[in-house]
Amino acid sequence: MTRVCLVGDDDVNLRYELLSRETARDALATYDLREPFANAVGLETMSLGAAVALLNDLDWYLVRFVDEAMVLEPSVSEREWLSRELATAVRDDAVGPDEATRFCKIYGLESASADAGEPGESGDTDGGPPDDGHASSPDRDAGGSKRLVEPMYVTRTGDDIPEYDLRDVSETVVERVTESEFGA
Repeated sequence: MTRVCLVGDDDVNLRYELLSRETARDALATYDLREPFANAVGLETMSLGAAVALLNDLDWYLVRFVDEAMVLEPSVSEREWLSRELATAVRDDAVGPDEATRFCKIYGLESASADAGEPGESGDTDGGPPDDGHASSPDRDAGGSKRLVEPMYVTRTGDDIPEYDLRDVSETVVERVTESEFGA
């Protein structure tokens, strides 16, 4: 299964904004919505193509309410998310899965404060941090109690990723991005 995670802008309640609009609500109706991080909406699709198609269907809402749209595609990586642009490039065979590793954004993951956003209505969560400090694994729930903070842009030069050092956090989320997103 391919996972999609939409992280809301700081000044909106993403779940409310998406579900209060008929077109977005209809596009999301067949999915089991989760809250992998504070003010985020997560779901599973059948394939990378379905994930990209859903993001395309929601584009109007993504532009207005979403800070980051990420895709976790197991055929590319079990642990590292792809940006929407990179997921589209992989789907279109413009970039091979092995080529999609160089440029990354590493987010710190910290406890959400009471004012950081409302948890999802259903209380369901998915996509939280595993025991090894990386939050991109789908095996543990974050309960929407963790929020992504301050991305650090890094270039991978080998198999390892540099240590996140913008804040004191014990967990991180890695998102692979395109070269153009990296330089933006």
